[in-house]
Parts: sequence; C-alpha cells; structure tokens
Amino acid sequence: MSDKTESAKIRKSDAEWRCDLTPAQYDVTRRAGTERAFTGPYWDNKKDGTYRCVCCGEPLFASETKFDSGTGWPSFYAPIARDGVEEHRDASHGMVRTEVVCAKCDAHLGHVFPDGPRPTGLRYCINGNALSFDEKAKK
Repeated sequence: MSDKTESAKIRKSDAEWRCDLTPAQYDVTRRAGTERAFTGPYWDNKKDGTYRCVCCGEPLFASETKFDSGTGWPSFYAPIARDGVEEHRDASHGMVRTEVVCAKCDAHLGHVFPDGPRPTGLRYCINGNALSFDEKAKK
C-alpha cells in the first residue's frame, strides 16, 4: 500500500467509533464480529442500489452483483472497485479464510470465498451490519 493511500485512511479513536455506530455495527466492523445468519440487515434485500461501508460511507458493492447464496448474509460476486476493499489472511477460529475490510477505514466487512457464481467465481460474504444501503431512485 502506498503512503498516499495509507494517509488517506479514516482514523478514529475507539470511543469515536463507539459513538458513531450501533453496538452491532461496532462489534462487526471494529472487533471483527459476525452477526448470526439470517438476522442482519440486507441478507434478503432485493432492491436496486449501492451498498456502502457503514463506518465511512465508501461505496463497496452494487445490487447488480448481489446473489442469494443461501448462507443468510448478503453475498456479492465482486466489489464496485477492486481497490475499495482489501483482503487479509484470517487464521482465527481454527480455520484459514480471507478477510475483507474497507480500504478507506479498515472496517471488517466479512470474508471472500472461491465458491461464488460467474463471472468471478467469488462469494463476498458480508455482514449486513457492516453496510448501509442507498436505494436507486425509480424512473
């Protein structure tokens, strides 16, 4: 990561994040928590629009890339911009996975798996509490 990208990151204290987020949003995004399947927002949202990082508002996923994975979490086959998310090795909980975080504020979003649909074959399994949603205006 370049110094320019690193300096553009949003940095807040733990107390600031706690003030800005609900307890569920804070647990997921700042403590790498996970909501229970079929309980978080947006897992069954079928509306057209843009999913943004709940912490910083960065646009992350488009509804056109959302699919029903049957897992109980919002799932997407690609982010809006490849550099909008970062991926890190996650060896927690006795397994090795690839964690997905917001590139702008380091919010934990979820994980990416190689079992998604075409065209990418990827499944970005994202916690609904890590997202906000802007519905596309109807014409």
